[in-house]
Amino acid sequence: MPPHPRRIRELPNGDQPRERLRDVGPAALSDAELLAILLRVGLPGTNVLQLAQQLLSEHGGLPGLLRADYHELCGRRGLGTAKAATLKAALEIGRRLLIAGIDERTQIRSPADVASLLLLEMGHQEQEMLRAVLLDTKNRVQQIATVYIGSVNSAQVRVGEVFRDAVRRNSAAIIVAHNHPSGDPTPSPDDILVTRQIVDAGRLLDIEVLDHLVIGRGRYTSMREHGLAGLSR
Repeated sequence: MPPHPRRIRELPNGDQPRERLRDVGPAALSDAELLAILLRVGLPGTNVLQLAQQLLSEHGGLPGLLRADYHELCGRRGLGTAKAATLKAALEIGRRLLIAGIDERTQIRSPADVASLLLLEMGHQEQEMLRAVLLDTKNRVQQIATVYIGSVNSAQVRVGEVFRDAVRRNSAAIIVAHNHPSGDPTPSPDDILVTRQIVDAGRLLDIEVLDHLVIGRGRYTSMREHGLAGLSR
């Protein structure tokens, strides 16, 4: 008879994630320990903590699990529909909390300030997404508006949509940001063309376009810092 899957409670006392969470708090736990709590049980010959470590290794950490297809996870030995659903739900809750936690009175002083708001969430999207960070006269964030999801190019993006929420909020300025699912934040010629169109439209509306950030995986490019598309440093 094959060995039965080892549950969390069957791990040695010092290795039990639930007890460690109780004693030292969730922030002290590793990614694998947190996943193990969600998974609850491992495989014959593989305890739940080892299974969690394997999943992180296979997908490149939590960001990879966030991007992983639900059906792909369901087919992975040791998961199945219930565990896959638990993982995807927990990761989505974390993503939504990240968005909800953005302080809409944050003052923007540099491209890094914008990146700190958007990089983690937008850097792991599988589709291109265009967002506008709306700012008041003191460069405080009024709103982060999702303008467009899909290919960000001059043929697809309607420049007027970029300013729709800014006009409603009477914003003084905006910062545009979009992601490259490839992970490379190098602006393309079409990115530069779209940005020129947005800058020109902003002048007509008396809404200053301060920057356009191209977001990759863990890094970004500020067009203003590079003097691109009419955005001076």
